[in-house]
Amino acid sequence: MQSTSIPKAWEGVLRAASFIPVTSIKAIERYRNAEWSKGLSIHETFEMVYIKSGEGSFEIGDQTVTVGSNDIVIIKPHQHHKLNVTSDSGCDFIVLYFKFMNQSNLSMSEVSLEDFINFVSGKESGAFIKLKVSQKNDIIILLNRILKEKASDQLGSELLDYLMLMELFVLISRALKAEWENSIKNKSPKIKELMQSAIQFVHNNFEREISITDIAKYVFLSPSYFTRAFKEETGLSPMQYLLNVRIRRACELLDETDMKVGEIAHSVGFSNQQRFNDMFKKQTNMTPMQYRNSSKNIQKDKNNGK
Repeated sequence: MQSTSIPKAWEGVLRAASFIPVTSIKAIERYRNAEWSKGLSIHETFEMVYIKSGEGSFEIGDQTVTVGSNDIVIIKPHQHHKLNVTSDSGCDFIVLYFKFMNQSNLSMSEVSLEDFINFVSGKESGAFIKLKVSQKNDIIILLNRILKEKASDQLGSELLDYLMLMELFVLISRALKAEWENSIKNKSPKIKELMQSAIQFVHNNFEREISITDIAKYVFLSPSYFTRAFKEETGLSPMQYLLNVRIRRACELLDETDMKVGEIAHSVGFSNQQRFNDMFKKQTNMTPMQYRNSSKNIQKDKNNGK
């Protein structure tokens, strides 16, 4: 089955939907011969395999992954892989090949396609991702609906085709996030590593407007889970930590430059000078100008040998 092209009339609508999945779907019929195997393959696209029934094992690179009913395996591009069916009754599975185009900063849901792509494209998840879902899971229901619609050729609209596919990836993204959080709950070294990554993200981006959601997305965690983990690791909430970084940098600029207070406020990530003044006084018990004058006096006393 070939990939569907995007109708020009809908290009603007689809571009506003964050990431557009460009896909081709191939339904594999049930193989009753238990000795059948999907030969060694390599693709330039992502490959998602949903095992409807039966058991088997994937050889992906130098790893062997056992799969069974209601398992989903997402294999990254350029990975050598092979599927061996091990159950006597054969294996019934669906294969979906996909890639993405037309990136933007817009999100479709609380867990956006941007999160999904950043995660599956990163080194953290390795050459593949494995998910376990229930037969009544929304992902499986939607997958079966897409296949049914394609088989009956009743879609009637390429836009509907794309909307269903994008909904599929939103659902997968949510499931991945939940699985990811569950997998690291009891792994303190991994939590520490992720929180250090989040801290580095704050230091690299404090000059612009960033939120807890932005930082949580960077480590592919929900804002609530990330906030708890960050406070346990640092003793501060993410926003308190961000504020401390901004105020420390503001102090440096007040000490070392003749920049105006308003310029400093904007350079450390505050869009409003009054808020900067309030936060600065709350942190240091001085206004920015009081801090600058105090710093100059201390320096002058040092120079005079006092």
